Amino acid sequence: MNAMPQLDVIDINNQKIGVVELSPQVFDVAIKDHLVQQYVVGQLAARRRGTAATKQSMSELRGTGKKPWRQKGTGRARAGSFRSPLWRGGRTVFGPSPRDYALKMSKKNKKNALKSVLTERLQNSRLTVMDQIVIEHPKTRAGVAFLKSMGFPAKTLFLLAEKNLNLELAVRNIPHVNVLKVEGLNVFDLLAHEKIVCTRETLKKIEERLN
Repeated sequence: MNAMPQLDVIDINNQKIGVVELSPQVFDVAIKDHLVQQYVVGQLAARRRGTAATKQSMSELRGTGKKPWRQKGTGRARAGSFRSPLWRGGRTVFGPSPRDYALKMSKKNKKNALKSVLTERLQNSRLTVMDQIVIEHPKTRAGVAFLKSMGFPAKTLFLLAEKNLNLELAVRNIPHVNVLKVEGLNVFDLLAHEKIVCTRETLKKIEERLN
């Protein structure tokens, strides 16, 4: 049996104060790149509004349905409608219509994709566990000072087990620094940040959700 993966726990002074053991079923799994790619594609596709539309049927257009001129004897090409797609103001052929771009993915595969990314983040030292995340003042300068004192990179994601208003207010104006609750855990945000910062409570909730 493989040993359980472990991570150091640090305090707000960036000092090690303990060790936390992680579930190997979540943080030590076989990385399935195809599921990660499928999850991200589906997540980005679901963000598309799908509201592009053109008038493709005669019923959607204004104007008469009368034949423009008689079939023969005018010297012109025959025409059956003022709303022909060949004419200005006519209907559109094969134009876009409202649609849903969402892609289906099973819950099992979504969980395996999340486990794969969490395992990769741990293996590449991109996951940090803090005893608690405390910012005294909900000010941007306090958030910047906190990131600098902890040595966190420009792209940092704070994963929270519960709401932390001071942290959210302190970092919301800092580019590429984001706060996310466990309920919103997703592959795209995990991959988009260089460092994932969480607490022991966050890890427990993640393991409960994915086990």
